[in-house]
Parts: sequence; structure tokens; C-alpha cells
Amino acid sequence: MNANEALIVKFYTAFANADAKTMSECYHPKVHFIDPAFGLLKEEQVSKMWEMLLLKSKGNLKIEFSNVNADDSTGSANWIATYNFSKTNRKVVNKISAQFIFQDGLIIKHTDSFDVWKWSKQAFGITGYLLGWTGFFQKKVQSQALSALKQFQNAK
Repeated sequence: MNANEALIVKFYTAFANADAKTMSECYHPKVHFIDPAFGLLKEEQVSKMWEMLLLKSKGNLKIEFSNVNADDSTGSANWIATYNFSKTNRKVVNKISAQFIFQDGLIIKHTDSFDVWKWSKQAFGITGYLLGWTGFFQKKVQSQALSALKQFQNAK
């Protein structure tokens, strides 16, 4: 296992152990994170997002990861998050593909991809089934996620 693969393993092991501090240590200070739920987050926002999600899960979050691969500049992994969605308390099993770019021995760019419609059907039930594929619904989810993050950051 090379250093960047070890960094990915460290990140997801910390995630599985609800250790936001160690997760944050894996990121470059200028990190950019992108996913369908939050869109683009930068720098401090990224670590705060993970901290918020871990706190909201109240210990009811299971993280599994596999297929960790990396070279000197890029990497990837697959991971599965199993949790109850906080707004509806519905069980979600989200299968995610992660892509990484490294700089100075840390993650400088982290992109998570997942099927938003599959996620929304699990998280929102019939509403997600009917509307989860639409841009309107996805923008609303992203807006709510960013608002929650902003509130979390302001409360700290």
C-alpha cells in the first residue's frame, strides 16, 4: 500500500469511527469537496460538513469502504453509508464512488458521486420516488444541506 492509499484508508477508518478530527487531518488546507448533496465546499467547510453529519447521526452511522486505489497524484475508493436520514428517519444505504487528488501528502480535491434518485427514494419515500430525479428537487435538497451547514458553522 502506497502513502496515498494509506491516507484514504486512514480517512475512511476515521469516518467509520466517527473521528472528525482525524478525517480533517487528511485534507489539505485548500481542499475542495464536491458531491450531489452539498455541491462545492471549500477549505474549512469540508471538515465542518463531516463533523455536522457525524453529530447528526448520533452514532447510528455505518461506514464501509473498499477498492482503495491511488498513485502519486490521484486516487479512488468506493464506500457505503448506512444511516437514518435525519429529516424523515428513513433508513438509507447510499453507495458512493469517491475520487481524490493529492497535494503535499494530503487530499486537495475530494469528489463523491452517487445516484441521487436512488438516495432520494430511500430518504424521502414516495416524494423522492416521484421528484428525486428532477433538478428542482435536487437543488432544494442542496439548498437545505448548505443552510444546515451554515447554521452548524455559526453555532460553533
